[in-house]
Amino acid sequence: MTTAANTAIDYPTITTTQRQTWSQGDFHEIARLNVVMAEAMCDAGELRAGERVLDVGCGSGTAALVAARRYCQVTGIDYVPSLLDRARQRAAADGVDVEFLEADAQQLPFEDDRFDAVVSVYGVQFAPDQPRAASELVRVTRPGGRIVLAGPMPHGWSGDFFAVHARHNPPPPGIDSPLRWGTADGLADLFGDAVADLVSEPRSALQYWHSTDHAVDVFWRWFGPTISAAERLDDDGRRALRADLQQVFERYDRAADGTAVVENTYLLSVLTLEP
Repeated sequence: MTTAANTAIDYPTITTTQRQTWSQGDFHEIARLNVVMAEAMCDAGELRAGERVLDVGCGSGTAALVAARRYCQVTGIDYVPSLLDRARQRAAADGVDVEFLEADAQQLPFEDDRFDAVVSVYGVQFAPDQPRAASELVRVTRPGGRIVLAGPMPHGWSGDFFAVHARHNPPPPGIDSPLRWGTADGLADLFGDAVADLVSEPRSALQYWHSTDHAVDVFWRWFGPTISAAERLDDDGRRALRADLQQVFERYDRAADGTAVVENTYLLSVLTLEP
């Protein structure tokens, strides 16, 4: 899946920068929003006890722990050590056995056909070399196995939220948007003939906040990409970034009681590999 166009991109340097970005703040404070998506993903993928499951870009372990509670044999990988430490703490508190390893989605440290299912909630989608990451997911999944993804879509809260970040802190030239994973056409392009069946469905996940101000405060303090964008801006730029984020949360706020209930539309996809 590598082309002449993307061989000129310095993916290792971009990956290192991304790792530094996601290491800022504490993504665990954001990952709690993803529990509902992790539950829906494991349901859609029909994960069963005893299956070998890999959670790619596991963060603090949200999807990995859902799979482990189903008595799957679970491994989680991420490239941020502090998040892996938190994932291990959570697994111990839950009394479940999960192996968490520091690794990059673009170079998974596993043999071919290792897993029955590979899952990712807003994780692998941020790998800069998307074709290589997709190829790695296929490589480590057994023939006939499933790749199950919850990905940000180009429209709705996710699309607008990440568009704000791209506007205030533009990504490196040549890097595809993570929103590509949130379209059926994008997934078909990434996975090609390796997939026997691809089923995608938009789903909604609600975020509950004291107010939209509270939502922005949480992301401003804990979300690495927001922190990174703010650090690169002057005072006027930071005010503009915060105002734009506020507008996004207000746009998708469905509450009428003084709190905030923000609706996020994401794409839930199950890709079944060729047997």
